Amino acid sequence: MKFLAARRRSPLVASALLIGALAVVGGGYAALASVQPAEATMAVGTETQVEKGKQLYLEGCSSCHGLEAQGTKVGPTLIGVGAAGVHFQVSTGRMPLAAPGAQAPSKENIYSEDDIAAMSAYVASLAPGPAIPSAQQLDYADADVAFGGQLFRINCAQCHQAAGQGGALTQGKYAPNLMESTPEVIYEAMLTGPQNMPVFSDSQLPEGDKQAIIAYIRDLQEASSPGGLNLGRFGPVTEGVFLVVGVFAALIAAAVWIGIKSR
Repeated sequence: MKFLAARRRSPLVASALLIGALAVVGGGYAALASVQPAEATMAVGTETQVEKGKQLYLEGCSSCHGLEAQGTKVGPTLIGVGAAGVHFQVSTGRMPLAAPGAQAPSKENIYSEDDIAAMSAYVASLAPGPAIPSAQQLDYADADVAFGGQLFRINCAQCHQAAGQGGALTQGKYAPNLMESTPEVIYEAMLTGPQNMPVFSDSQLPEGDKQAIIAYIRDLQEASSPGGLNLGRFGPVTEGVFLVVGVFAALIAAAVWIGIKSR
């Protein structure tokens, strides 16, 4: 027994055990590392799609964002923005940017859906980032519109206005009108926080909350105006201005008519 105890206390035995443990840990890590690239490739697209996206990126984006998407003085890095960020910016025509400005305006995009998907896959292959939302994530059919309205007024209305018509911000920036936004674009905006918008992660707004907000915006887009002219749904200020202008116009017209008649 004393001999065995001495062997256990031997420095050689302790060193051998340490080396063995390190070998097991290192081997497991190497095995996991060898699996991760394959999973990432499956998640972002095929090798052919990624290569096509890289060529499109080099032709249309690298002058501002750098050859390796590392960013430059005139364009931010794209490492980690994910497929959702690329899809939002390119599908809405905000990128490529025609000229520097306070913010990138939405316009007709110049790429096909396949090209946009390829560029999204390429940028997603560079580093982990938000993925393009799936059909299940965009399914707002069972979402609570009233609850979505509450969430929108708490988190979005201060910039986009309660009816989603957009509004002015500081230094020439603005929150865009949401009346033409698709569910995919709205979801991607919440995921990625473009321009001046904050990021609403799933820890802040869970998937169900995002679907409720989309349902509310879609309800605004499809809502009728039974009272007549909606005046852009900008609220009581616009309605008051319209009323004042109409009343003054009527009074002026009446004064002119009375003056003509008095002659």
